[in-house]
Amino acid sequence: MIVLPKPQKLVPKAQPHYFFVWGAPMVGKSYFASFFPKPIILNTDGNSDQGTAPAFQIRNLRDKNGKPTQLVTDQLDEIILALQTENEQRKPEEQFKTVVVDVIDDIIVMLEQAICWENGVKSLGDIAYGKGYALFNTALQQLVMDLKALPMNIIYISREIAITDDNTGVTTYHPSLKTKYFNVVNGNCDVEIRAKKVGDGVNATYYREVKSLRTQYDPKNITDHRILKLLETCSGIFKEEPKK
Repeated sequence: MIVLPKPQKLVPKAQPHYFFVWGAPMVGKSYFASFFPKPIILNTDGNSDQGTAPAFQIRNLRDKNGKPTQLVTDQLDEIILALQTENEQRKPEEQFKTVVVDVIDDIIVMLEQAICWENGVKSLGDIAYGKGYALFNTALQQLVMDLKALPMNIIYISREIAITDDNTGVTTYHPSLKTKYFNVVNGNCDVEIRAKKVGDGVNATYYREVKSLRTQYDPKNITDHRILKLLETCSGIFKEEPKK
């Protein structure tokens, strides 16, 4: 039987667990994510061997006859199920605590590709009555919700696009995800961070700036010291104390 809580005002102690990190190539997005507690990487760039954390190479595969032998829809389901079950049965020091999706842009393309391969078509529009688009939207939303249900930190990494206004000549920078997909993914995150760099080569300086927050976070409420230190490197994450 459900017991109703008392009608009292609670003091929130918010902690961020879901992050959306975007930026141009080689500005330190993956490097930043690799320092989160005990990460496992869902990698799409084909460079998982170059990382310092364990990784799964996410990809669709076919045999010589064109028959699918591995679909990312099934692969992601199996990985998430293992994180839900096997990970929790491990000793605390052997458990993963962070999932890094690197990069979400490619995952979205692969989800669409997997649905097309499974249905023997070239595009989602070839599946009658809009069913292809419905299958894709369900797959993306299910992936985001399944990851969010894990008792772990989740980091989505995305690329960057530059848009220059023809009238003013002003260039603005945005995540490369289409708006409708960005709203699904970032809408389930706590912190949106843009990574960037100034300079080139060994003389480059790397920066991270917070673009949006779900709520105002207080450093004293963030119990994981490693995450706190990482967030302190991002400008705009915490409200500055007034100088006396």
